[in-house]
Amino acid sequence: MNIQWYPGHMTKTRRQMEEDVKFVDIVAEVVDARIPISSRNPDIDAMVGDRPRMIIFNRADQADPAVTARWLANYREKGYAVLETDAKTGKGVNQFSGVIKAALKDKIEGWKAKGQVGRPVRVMVVGVPNVGKSTFINKVAKRKSAKAGDRPGVTRGKQWVNVDSGLDLLDTPGILWPKFDDETTGMHLAFTGAVKDEIMDSEALACSLMALLRDRYPNALTERYKMTVTPDAEGWELLEQGARKRGMLISGGEVDTERMAKVLLDEFRGGKLGRFTLERPEDM
Repeated sequence: MNIQWYPGHMTKTRRQMEEDVKFVDIVAEVVDARIPISSRNPDIDAMVGDRPRMIIFNRADQADPAVTARWLANYREKGYAVLETDAKTGKGVNQFSGVIKAALKDKIEGWKAKGQVGRPVRVMVVGVPNVGKSTFINKVAKRKSAKAGDRPGVTRGKQWVNVDSGLDLLDTPGILWPKFDDETTGMHLAFTGAVKDEIMDSEALACSLMALLRDRYPNALTERYKMTVTPDAEGWELLEQGARKRGMLISGGEVDTERMAKVLLDEFRGGKLGRFTLERPEDM
C-alpha cells in the first residue's frame, strides 16, 4: 500500500517557517498521542535548529495513559518541555503557558536582569494536519483574533496573538505535511483518520489494524467482538472472525469483511474499543 502525499507547497511552507523561527523563543509541536512517531515531521528538527522545544501530546484522552507517561518521560530526558492535552475539550490546555514559562525560566530571568521586564515569550506552534493543531491554538488563544502588535518578520497572513501578559503565540497559516518514507507511517495515520479513507483499501487497512491490536491490545478485540485472539492469527482471519461474531453475512453465508472493516475503523477512531497508543518509545 503505497501512499504518495507530498504537496507542492511544502517548499514554500518550509522556507517561511525557517524565516519565522528566527523571531520566536520556543517551538511547540503538536502530535497525536496515539501515534507520536508517525504524526511528527522529521524535517521540523532541522528547520528549528537549536531553539528550545516543546512536544504537545494531543488527543491524550484517546491514548493509552501508561504509554503516554513513557513518552513524556522519554522527551523530558531529551530536554523537551512536554504537555498532554485534549484540545477538543480543553483539558490540559490551561497548563500551556505555565509549562512554556518554566521551560524558559533562565531566559526570562536573563531578560529581567537586562531590564527587559514584561517582555513576552514568543511561541511558534507547529504540527502536521489532523493532529488538532488548529483546535489547540483556538483553545489557548480563547479564539482571540486581535494582533498582539507589530513584530519583526510578520508577513501578511500570519498574526501574533496575545495569550496572557507574558505570552505571545505565532499563529501560522502554513502547516507542514508529513513525508511517508515507509508504509507503517502511512498506515498509522490512516488508522487514526488522518488520511482520507477514499484513497485507502479499507479491508487491507482493517487487516493491518487487527494484526496490530492482536500484538498490543488483544483484550480489546476479545472484549468488544467476543473473538478468540491467538498470537499467530492473521489479520484477515481476525477480520473474518469479527464479521461472523457480528453476524455480518451476505448471500451464500459468505462473511461481509468490507462492512466489518468499516465498523472496526469507525469504532477504533470513536474510542469504542478503548484507549490505544500504537507506537512506543522503543519503536523510534
